[in-house]
Formats: sequence, structure tokens, C-alpha cells
Amino acid sequence: MSMNRRNFLHRTAGLAAASLFTPQLLHAHIPAPIPGGKIAFQTWVVREQIAQDFVGTMKKMVAHGYSGIELCSPPSYEKSGFAPLLKYSGKELKRILDGEGIHCESSHYNFAELRDHLPERIAFAKDMGYTQMVASSLGLGKEATMDDWKKAADTMNRLGEQTKAAGIQLGFHNHHGEFEKIDGTLIYDVLLERFDTDLVKLQFQVAVVNIGYKAADYFRAHPGRFISAHLADWSPAKESAVAIGEGVVDWKDFFDAAKVGGLNNVYVEMDPAVLPASASYLKKMG
Repeated sequence: MSMNRRNFLHRTAGLAAASLFTPQLLHAHIPAPIPGGKIAFQTWVVREQIAQDFVGTMKKMVAHGYSGIELCSPPSYEKSGFAPLLKYSGKELKRILDGEGIHCESSHYNFAELRDHLPERIAFAKDMGYTQMVASSLGLGKEATMDDWKKAADTMNRLGEQTKAAGIQLGFHNHHGEFEKIDGTLIYDVLLERFDTDLVKLQFQVAVVNIGYKAADYFRAHPGRFISAHLADWSPAKESAVAIGEGVVDWKDFFDAAKVGGLNNVYVEMDPAVLPASASYLKKMG
């Protein structure tokens, strides 16, 4: 089975926007290595609300206890709900987030945006105060050869040289496609070999647990290679995503291994319908 991040999210109970804004949400305090035990969310899951009212959405999330976000770059994600943010400069957007008590040090970008517009995106990132810029994919389809993946990884290394010079860590976010094999070799393993260990760090998508790959295993096998993760859980019995703590992920093991992997941040990225129960579980871990 091959499912990307979007499909994984859509296998849950549905985009219940009203469920996102319930009083039970979320100021989860979780074990180290997450500084201060604070948890953030990936803004993709509230893209529809952002498209309607960005500031209002941030206010609601703050009221629920969220203290951080990972943004999606407005130029890359203009058609996915982030068009209203195009009118802001980096400094203006940072002032808005700071004013709402929201910390933002990471953003997703598509590969072409980083490749073709990196100087401008670095300038925006500096104004925003980012420490991380994450490629959300390498833009390759099923027809790609392993050489195509290697060439894209080499390009990431070159981009990483430029972000490092600016004091920003470049990262790569996996989907399910990187956990497919070409001629018997796992694409993700080749990327780990090809990425410069200093220039390109990894952001692990925990959702690949539904095809048998555990984040904790990769954290321990590749110490210091990871900067963050997207949290999700999976129930084989239901064949769907479920709230954190209700699926197969061993979260204590995950956070123990995260110390080895080098994580600085985690971002909840799940259907709004299961966020309240996920919050309750994470809070109990703290």
C-alpha cells in the first residue's frame, strides 16, 4: 500500500473543522527532547480555516494551548489555502504570529521553489526567524529512477550549503513514496546515504507506520540525522488513522528514540476530528 500524507489524513473520520476548536485542545507537555515540552501543529491541517481567516484561526489555536506552528510557504501553497498570507512580508507575518503568542521556526516548501527561488526564500525565512526550511518532497513520481532520486538528493545538498551559510538548517520531509523500492532497494535508505549528514537533516513522517516503518527504528539507526517529526497514529483493525495513543505507535519508545535521532520539534499533523483525543494522550505523557 502506498499512501501519501494527504491520503493518510483523508482516511480518518473526515475534516471535522468544528472538532478542531473544542475546549479540550491542546497544550501537551511531552518528554524531552522537545524543549520545554511544548507541542506545535502543522498548518496544513487547518488550511481551509486559514483561507477564510488566518488571524482568527491562530487566535483559536492559541486559546486551545498551541504555542507553535510549522508554516507552509505561501507561494508554494497558494492554492491550498495559504493565498491570504502572500500579502505579508516576513517581518509583517512574524509580528502577527508574535502578537498571538505563536512561535514559528520551520516551514514547508516544494522542491522547485527551493531550487528556483532560494535566495528570496532565505531572505523571507531570516525575517521570519526560521531555523529550519523543509522540502516537503523532491517532486518525483512513480516513474522516477533511483538515479533521479540521487540527483535530487545532490541538489538538496547544494541547497543546504546555501541555507547553512545563512544560519538555517535544510530538512527533508518524507511521504509514503520514499518507502517504496526500486530494484529491491528502499528509496529512503538511498536518500539517507546520499544526503550530506550536516547539510540536509530529516523530518520523519510517523504516518508511514501504516506500511510497517517505525520512526524510532530510524532515529536509533541514524543518530543526529533528524530535526523534527510529524505525529500521527494508525489502527490496523480499523485500517485508518486514529488519535495518538489509540494505534500501533509506541509513543514512549518514540520519544526515547527521538533523543538519539536529534529531534528539536514535533508537529501534530492529523485530521482535526482526532486532535482532542490526541491532546489528552500527550498531556498524560507529560
